[in-house]
Amino acid sequence: MRRPHENVATVLVDPAVLRDLELELMSHDLWVWPVATAPICLDGERQAFQIRRRLVEQHRGDWDDAAGWTPVWVSFGDTWRHGDDPLPWSAHQALWHTLGAYDGHVRYRLGLGGVPRLSIRQES
Repeated sequence: MRRPHENVATVLVDPAVLRDLELELMSHDLWVWPVATAPICLDGERQAFQIRRRLVEQHRGDWDDAAGWTPVWVSFGDTWRHGDDPLPWSAHQALWHTLGAYDGHVRYRLGLGGVPRLSIRQES
C-alpha cells in the first residue's frame, strides 16, 4: 500500500517573480513550498540543489537560464480536495493556466509528482 502523499508540481521559478507567482497561486488555493525550506526536507538546501540540477540537465541546454532559479513544489489546497477522490481536472487546469501566465519565468513539465504530506498551519 502506498504511503499517504501530496500531489505536487515541481517548478523552477525565477526569484524575481517568486513572490508574485506565490500570491497569484494562493488566490487559486494553490500553495508554493520552496524545497529548500519545506517542512518535509531534512536537508532542504541539498535537495533543492539536486532537483534544480536534475531538471536543468534533463533538458540539455533548453533550461540553462534556470540554473540559479528556485525549485518549489506547488500543492493543492482544501477547496480542490473531495475526500479520497482524485484531484479534479479543473485543479490541474488552474495550476497550468497560472504557471503559463509566467512563461519565461518558470520551468516545469506537465504532470504531478508525489511527496510526503505537506501541512498548512491553520490559525485558531
